[in-house]
Parts: sequence; C-alpha cells; structure tokens
Amino acid sequence: MDGEQVIEKILADARAEAEKFKKEARAKQAQEQAKLDEQLADFRKQTETLAQKAGDNAKAQVLSGVRMALAKETLVEKAKILDEVFAKAEQQIKQMPDEQYRAMMGKLLADSIRTGEEEVIVDVNEKRIDQQLLSNVNQQLASKGKGNLKLSGDKQPIGGGFILKKGKIKNNASLKVLLSRARNTLDIELAKELFGG
Repeated sequence: MDGEQVIEKILADARAEAEKFKKEARAKQAQEQAKLDEQLADFRKQTETLAQKAGDNAKAQVLSGVRMALAKETLVEKAKILDEVFAKAEQQIKQMPDEQYRAMMGKLLADSIRTGEEEVIVDVNEKRIDQQLLSNVNQQLASKGKGNLKLSGDKQPIGGGFILKKGKIKNNASLKVLLSRARNTLDIELAKELFGG
C-alpha cells in the first residue's frame, strides 16, 4: 500500500469509527430522550393528580363551609320555631280548663314531692292550685305516709306551676322552669344535629 492508500484507509476507518460513534450517540440520545419523555409524562401525571387533589380539597372546603352555614341557619330557624312552640305551650297550659289544669298540677305535685311535708308556693295570681287540690293530693299520698302538703302563705311571681319548699330546700316546678328544662333537652338535640354528636 502506498502512502495515499494508507491515508485513505485510515480516513475510511476513522469515518467508519465516527459513524459508529454517531450511531451510538444517536441511540444513546434516543434512549435518554425516551427516558426524559417518560419522566416528563410521569411528572405531568403527578402534577395533574396534585392539581386535582388541590382542587378537590378546595372544593371540599367550600362545600363544608356551605354545609356549616346551612346547618347554622337551620338551627337558628329551629330555635325560632321552638321559641314560638314553647310560648304557645305556656299559654295553652295557663288557659287550660280548670279541671284539666288541676289534674295536671295534682299529678305533678304527687310526682315531685320528697318528704310529703313540703310547703307549696304558688304564683301571686294562682287560683286553681288551692287547699282543695292539696287535700286531694294528700289523700293520694297518705298510703305512702307522705300526705302532709301545706299551701304556703308566701306567693311569688312564678307565672304558673308551683315551688315545693321544705326548710331551705326548694324544688322549682314553675311552668317557666319546666318548659326551660324541656327546651334545654331539645336544644341539646339540635346541637347534636348541627355538630354530629
């Protein structure tokens, strides 16, 4: 081989080697590009998932706030209705026919006494809880040895119902207190509805 052929051979080998390196580089670049494309696709999916979750969380927070506001409005409306119901109930009890009112108060007295020796304090305008009613209740309680209730000379502005007093101990069974207790029970149930108790 002469010098020119050797140079041609070297150049041909170099070109072949360069072409081989180019092919390997292209293949490697294609692999790297594929890997990068795969990573970008994963990144996009993760980003979309995170964006979706963030959107869902924001939506859930807004919905939760709306639900709470509606529950509060409902509670306020229920409280208004209860105010009206209990005001009407108090009026209806006060306006009951005498015999019906006396029967209800007689049962309440019999159920409320502890010793049977209590004084019964009534409202300043009370006419239906009288000595006759107490005599009837005392007769019912006599078999239990507890039939010695007395009508107190001390009348108080309690609106209706009565207060039982024995020494310093008082059991308030006035209409306002009885209705207030019933109302508190319903208020607790409403709060449970609102706050999920």
